[in-house]
Amino acid sequence: MLKVAGLKAGYGRTQVLFGIDLEVRAGEIVTIIGANGAGKTSTLRSISGLTQIYAGEIEFKGRPIKGLPPEEITRLGLAHCPEGRQILQRLTVEENLLAGYIPGRGRSFDEIRTQVYDLFPILRERRHSLASRMSGGQQQMLAIGRSLMATPDLLMLDEPSLGLAPKIINQIFEIIIMLSKSGISLIVVEQNAAVALEIADYAYVIDAGRCSVEGGAHNVLNDPDLKAAYLGA
Repeated sequence: MLKVAGLKAGYGRTQVLFGIDLEVRAGEIVTIIGANGAGKTSTLRSISGLTQIYAGEIEFKGRPIKGLPPEEITRLGLAHCPEGRQILQRLTVEENLLAGYIPGRGRSFDEIRTQVYDLFPILRERRHSLASRMSGGQQQMLAIGRSLMATPDLLMLDEPSLGLAPKIINQIFEIIIMLSKSGISLIVVEQNAAVALEIADYAYVIDAGRCSVEGGAHNVLNDPDLKAAYLGA
């Protein structure tokens, strides 16, 4: 579904990725872990067209997408839920969902909105509330819900558990599993590496802008060196 080869990218004259190779197959949950500043967020931003790419190739569903504008990449079925939620604080829940809707993907706004509300019942309850008046966990649910309004085939989630209470984190990861079972492929960038590896099929460890380790998620989870480096063991 997604293939990234030799990706080198950065901001202006600052290069932060030095050769990223990764692949996501249909129906997979792939997690990307690594230290702060390793290049995880930059990898997602490069794939979704938000960061300058110096070299490498990106293919989505067999089509080259390097250099395409972000809105066109989204229309192809690749959605990005960024770190920090970045929802529209002065709009209501319903207005945020409308802002995320991409027509022409074969499903109506009402149909997708119903799916989002079924996944996140609290959003249905608070559909007329301003986003700024919601808790951090509710805002994260709204951010994911807004991304789903684009009817993605592949959804990239950047730090979905950041700053949330353990109970809410469990809910978010349960939703990620449900989305995978519904047929959506996922890339999850996550500081909570242990939880991410538990639910993922495949994992990449990024270190200083390069993929240093990759493999089946449970193999990575049980690697003693990685446990010491990223899981606090």
